[in-house]
Amino acid sequence: MPRLKAIETAEAEPKAKTLLNGVQKKLGMTPNLMRTMANSPAVLEAYLGFSNTLGQSSLSTKLREQIALTVGEVNRCQYCLAAHSALGKMAGLGDEEIADSRRGTSTDRKTEAVLKFARRIVAERGWVSDEDVASVRAVGVNDVEIAEIVAVVALNIFTNYFNHVAGTKVDFPEVEPVAAPACAC
Repeated sequence: MPRLKAIETAEAEPKAKTLLNGVQKKLGMTPNLMRTMANSPAVLEAYLGFSNTLGQSSLSTKLREQIALTVGEVNRCQYCLAAHSALGKMAGLGDEEIADSRRGTSTDRKTEAVLKFARRIVAERGWVSDEDVASVRAVGVNDVEIAEIVAVVALNIFTNYFNHVAGTKVDFPEVEPVAAPACAC
């Protein structure tokens, strides 16, 4: 049950209304996450700015969605798992890739290393080891990508925690739990 109200665009403060209209235009819908963030136009603007800027990173949309799925699974965020499963499909992920991403695995060696690194960041609250960094570098991930992986993880922790506190109503097709391996994060 929602603990924070999802704001209708017509009832939003002018700044939030402008932002929500932009989301509607871009996505063809206004997700409850953003409508709930609209309680504070500053929160909504910060989220959209961070998200839009990371859209210009060197990480592909597909990989950013895979990281979001990994983080959402570790944090057990049903809203984000549903949203990023749908967005992942739009980015070209198949059902098995979505399930693998939620488990932090991939058939691609580099992608799997990135997802395991993302899981470690979440599990260790950023205090990853030298070995964790070396393992992701060993598959060709550079410092730019490492910085961007951390940013994508942080953005998704923010939305996971926001949804946990807000009790955001899921407005994407719900997803079933996956049998994730024990977190050897």
